[in-house]
Amino acid sequence: MAFRLVRYFIFFLGLTLFGLGNAIAVNVQSLGLHPWEVLNVALFQQLGFTIGTWSVICGLVLVLIVFVVDRKYISIGTFLNALSIGPIMDFFLHLDILPHETMHWWLNLLILLVGIIISGVGGGIYVAAGIGAGPRDGFMLSVSEKTGLSISRARIVVESLILIIGFTLGGPVFIMTFAYTFIQSPIFQFSMKRMSSYIRKQKGRLEIPL
Repeated sequence: MAFRLVRYFIFFLGLTLFGLGNAIAVNVQSLGLHPWEVLNVALFQQLGFTIGTWSVICGLVLVLIVFVVDRKYISIGTFLNALSIGPIMDFFLHLDILPHETMHWWLNLLILLVGIIISGVGGGIYVAAGIGAGPRDGFMLSVSEKTGLSISRARIVVESLILIIGFTLGGPVFIMTFAYTFIQSPIFQFSMKRMSSYIRKQKGRLEIPL
């Protein structure tokens, strides 16, 4: 029980950091956002609600698709991910304590890089907790399995389509949109490995199986 609580604490810590990083990035969106956030911002601009609400809606739609196609990629963590990150983003944006765009492009770039780093660290942490894949990850794994594409190629195809839809709807696409994944991925991998190592040590100390 104690080890399970530790894992859930780590999971929600990761989700919080991921949502915070995305919120920071949204505040300097003129430099470009990750394809999924391009879509969420575009839907917000066109239809209202909040950016976080659209994150939840898109996440739940993906959960439904994966449930129909291959439900093995769905777990309690998938739902928690889909339902949590959007409200966390909205919470930080509503507080209005995060830096906003400035007149200096280099400062905006620095702010965006901080957001990318924080979300990369958060993503690695919540994945390492082993509670379950997020709806977007589960969807890409399902696409990979059903089409025979590698996971990396499936991600490229899916995110390219999402980017096209978001761009068509008027979402913020610029140079950092295309650099986002290349910057975030190694940070994600590093964070996940370090946190996975920490969790294994905690499991040994608490002597409670998964």
